[in-house]
Amino acid sequence: MKIVVLSDTHGDAAIIPAVIKSHPDADYYFHCGDSELTYDAAHIKDCKRVRGNCDHDIRYPLEEVVEVDGKTVFMTHGNLFNVKTTLTPIAMRAEEVGADIVLFGHSHVLGAELVNGTLFLNPGSLKSPRGRNEKSYAVIETTADGYAIEFLDEQHQRITAITL
Repeated sequence: MKIVVLSDTHGDAAIIPAVIKSHPDADYYFHCGDSELTYDAAHIKDCKRVRGNCDHDIRYPLEEVVEVDGKTVFMTHGNLFNVKTTLTPIAMRAEEVGADIVLFGHSHVLGAELVNGTLFLNPGSLKSPRGRNEKSYAVIETTADGYAIEFLDEQHQRITAITL
C-alpha cells in the first residue's frame, strides 16, 4: 500500500495536484489540513481531507478515520491535540479509534515515529517549513516488517527516508 500525505499548503492550490500527478501509483492521498481551499475545490478533491485552524470551510471534518488495506488511519490537523508540545493527546485519541497510522500537521515540522506499533507521521509543510529549509510531504509504503517512509520536497526529490 502506498499513501501520499500532505499538509499545510496554505493557499498553494497548484502544489496539491502536482504532488498527486507525481505519484499516480499511490493508493490514497491524505491532506492534513490548512489547505485554505474550499472543501469542494477541484485541486483537493482526490484527497481525504480535514480542517485545519486556517481552513474556514466548515464542511471539512475535524477528523477522519479510514480503513485502508487492513490498517486504520486516523487523520486530524493537530491543533486540537496540542501537537506542537506533546503527542500524548493525539496518542490517546489514536488508541480510542484503534489507529495503526496517525497523520497530522499543524507544526510544519516533518517527522515520523513508531510508538507501541502505531505510526505517527507529520509530513511537514509544502508552504512554510519549520525546523529545516525544505518544503515537504511524505510517502508511506507498507512493508512486510513495517513502513518505508520518504519525505520529499516540492520538486519531488528525496529529503530523507526512514524505515520503521
